[in-house]
Amino acid sequence: MPTLNHTVIMSSARYLDNEQPINPYYTADAIDTSVAQAEHDAIRTALTEAGVRVYQVDAPTTSQDGVYTANWALIRGETAVLARLPQARQSEEDWAEQVLRERGLTVHRVPDEWRFSGQGDALPCGRYLFCGSGYRSDERAQAFAADILGYERVQLQTIPQLDVDGQPVINRSSGWADSFYYDIDLALAVIRPATSDTKGLIAYCPAAFTPSSQQRLDVFDGVDKIEVSEHEAQVAFACNLVSTGEVVVMSAQAPGLKAELERRGLRVVTPEITQLSKGGGYIRCTTLSLND
Repeated sequence: MPTLNHTVIMSSARYLDNEQPINPYYTADAIDTSVAQAEHDAIRTALTEAGVRVYQVDAPTTSQDGVYTANWALIRGETAVLARLPQARQSEEDWAEQVLRERGLTVHRVPDEWRFSGQGDALPCGRYLFCGSGYRSDERAQAFAADILGYERVQLQTIPQLDVDGQPVINRSSGWADSFYYDIDLALAVIRPATSDTKGLIAYCPAAFTPSSQQRLDVFDGVDKIEVSEHEAQVAFACNLVSTGEVVVMSAQAPGLKAELERRGLRVVTPEITQLSKGGGYIRCTTLSLND
């Protein structure tokens, strides 16, 4: 039985589109949804073979990003805190609530005016919750979720995307500040959970974080850490992975992280991803864990 991510929800990539470029990874390149769905199927197969139980649900037809189920909520036990998503994705909120209630979960909503990107911006690691705020999530929303779910927050912030004049970029579609690490799951990954007896293990990209957050991670001793290069994090989506604690399903284009994980005794599976990434998401983004 996996010690991490042993049950997840996945939807489908049938409606993936780039009509509204709500993060820096969107381009004008057409998305081949048949290839994106094949990539999605390969992720599901890899997780299933690793012992993960996958619940398949429909994706909402009304959202270009419904494939990225990690953003639907943050869940612990039988309780979920629902996300508050950008305008282009708001139809996913009611959809996700229905899916989660059908699974028997108690669902809480954060106040309407708060941003909350669900598990994309809040990664459980045992009792700890690594949170990223400033782009898709407000710190007060993450505090609200952590309080309901009983987590100890490790509050962090990634670096903003800057224009040619060195000023923060405001996304034209969302109206929100933007970052190549707009969700923390693009900059940090939980590999093994922390327990009462052992430290957890994370992989993270130091260059992706603001100086104060880098310092906080440097001195945080609740977990062991693997450093990921900026190239592998930003170009290869290395941190956007799913780990069971024994098997890691991750990018095929991040040899440095792959080698370090294998050195530590983990088995690594690397499906090829070319289309899912055109929406600014990768492997972690396609799964919503029901029980970290």
